[in-house]
Amino acid sequence: MPSTDRTSNVPSSDWGTISSSDVSRRTFNPIRDVLSRPVMPLSTPRSTKDLISLSIGDPTVFGNFKTHPVVVEAVEEAVRSFSFNGYPPSVGVAQAREAVASKYSHPDAPLVADDVIMASGCSGAVEMAISVLCNEGQNILLPRPGFCLYNTVAGSRNIETRLYNLLSESNWEVDIEHMESLIDNKTAAVLINNPSNPCGSNFTKSHLRAILGVCEKYKIPLISDEIYADMVFSGQVFTPTATLTSTVPILTLGGLAKQWLIPGWRIGWILINDRHGAFAQVRQGLFALSTLINGPCAPIQAAIPKIFNNVPSTYLPALNKQLEAHARVLEIELSKVPGLRVISPQGAMYVMVKLDLSAFADITDDADFCRKLKWEESVEILPGE
Repeated sequence: MPSTDRTSNVPSSDWGTISSSDVSRRTFNPIRDVLSRPVMPLSTPRSTKDLISLSIGDPTVFGNFKTHPVVVEAVEEAVRSFSFNGYPPSVGVAQAREAVASKYSHPDAPLVADDVIMASGCSGAVEMAISVLCNEGQNILLPRPGFCLYNTVAGSRNIETRLYNLLSESNWEVDIEHMESLIDNKTAAVLINNPSNPCGSNFTKSHLRAILGVCEKYKIPLISDEIYADMVFSGQVFTPTATLTSTVPILTLGGLAKQWLIPGWRIGWILINDRHGAFAQVRQGLFALSTLINGPCAPIQAAIPKIFNNVPSTYLPALNKQLEAHARVLEIELSKVPGLRVISPQGAMYVMVKLDLSAFADITDDADFCRKLKWEESVEILPGE
């Protein structure tokens, strides 16, 4: 077949096959792949029941979680003002950056508007944070189990991923010794996700300090994905990682998606926590990367001040209470099944379950369990690995 490589300007009579880019071929999101893949027929009878999807962290799927009316009113007001129909500044609308800085500023981790970069969802913030800190051929430390998009973004850019273990027996805390063993002179960043997707864990202050200690020791910047900030259950306290250090430079990631139940609105942000100027070039880099999309949706950004200021203070505790009630139902009922052990969630929107394969017939691993559960019971879940 004729090649599309252009080694000369000689005309060709055949288009042949046009190759996709190396970046696109390296880009693979396993969750999206699993969910879009047709169910492979099995020998057992297929369920005729309606599908129950428990696979991704979208709280809007079943319609029982709805954002507060003030959130909708804020967007409507911004749209009807006709003031945000043009291109926004690529780093974000001024009042949005000011509102985010005000909400998340802390005496131990102060922020101003210039420390905020708006992004297209927290996923966009993940992409920008990894892209600004890591070069092709370097490596980044990621959690296992962890949100697969981190691997997707890094792999797309030919950045090596090194997975540090989370310990199920310790409420999914980081295996600090294992994390430290993965570091070398090509390690460009460490990434943590707290509260965790998919583990539902919430790190204590002492454990966060242990992670920061590794970053301090090796002078490696930290990416702290806190999209589930403040979404914790009874007896738990969420601690922003940046409030526990005055030296380690941190890019904190967040967004509207989870706490305000609007993942489709695609608004996220990066908080630049940098007391001593270590991120001077990173700031410039984030500005440059923000120009790739010229900023996320302007009317939604413009609604942020009203969302933060006018949604009642009772909203988040009520949401967390509802999420915890759902989590406990799952925990109680699944714990009745021989061969399943639930690691009690502490926050976020997820429950992790350990499988004892010896208790099940003809199940080879977690992926096989998920595939057969979907086929035989019409329940869609994701494998932990």
